[in-house]
Amino acid sequence: MAIRILLVDDHTLFRSGIRLLLQRHPDIDVVGEAVDGLDGVKRALQLRPDVVLMDLNMPGLSGLEAMQLIVQDLPDTAVLMLSVSEEADDLTTALHNGARGYLLKNIEADYLVQSIKRAAAGEPVISESMTAKLVMQLRAGASNPAASAAEPTDKLTARERATMVCIARGQSNKEIARSLEVAESTVKIHVQNLLRKLQLSSRVQIAVYAVEHGLDKSS
Repeated sequence: MAIRILLVDDHTLFRSGIRLLLQRHPDIDVVGEAVDGLDGVKRALQLRPDVVLMDLNMPGLSGLEAMQLIVQDLPDTAVLMLSVSEEADDLTTALHNGARGYLLKNIEADYLVQSIKRAAAGEPVISESMTAKLVMQLRAGASNPAASAAEPTDKLTARERATMVCIARGQSNKEIARSLEVAESTVKIHVQNLLRKLQLSSRVQIAVYAVEHGLDKSS
């Protein structure tokens, strides 16, 4: 079945662009739109979508407030904040209050589609450029929602350790490939190996793991 999406944003042109983008994918169905937070809550309760794409800053009821109400009443609905804000406080506040993810509006179309699919499957998603900000918040003493029991790092290869360091620095796969002088497909394999060996479920958790175990400053 197609993933049912509700768009909540006060900019009509932006909503129209996202709708046109998502309509190209037969496994995604945009079932409704809302012009502000209050309208978003009402539409979510009516439509019960799988995923809500929610703007952060809107007049009246903010995206954060609307997200909290939706999560409270529809715990099976994943809310992804879609914002221009790159502030770490906005990121951590959204995650701590129930958002399934936090995406920047400048992300690539393919990344948005994949993020929607991952969120619908229950995975947390965060724009890669925000990962480093989350790590900094954790270093400053923020709570760690992604902690996980993991296997010893002595099972990691040198390349996998290097990939982990790059992820903790907030680098994308393309940037990691350039840093390590390998193909991007090779980086993807390293990331999958890290997830499997450390029993983690996302690259955000990899970054958090690296910080917790003092591996994020390796050379």
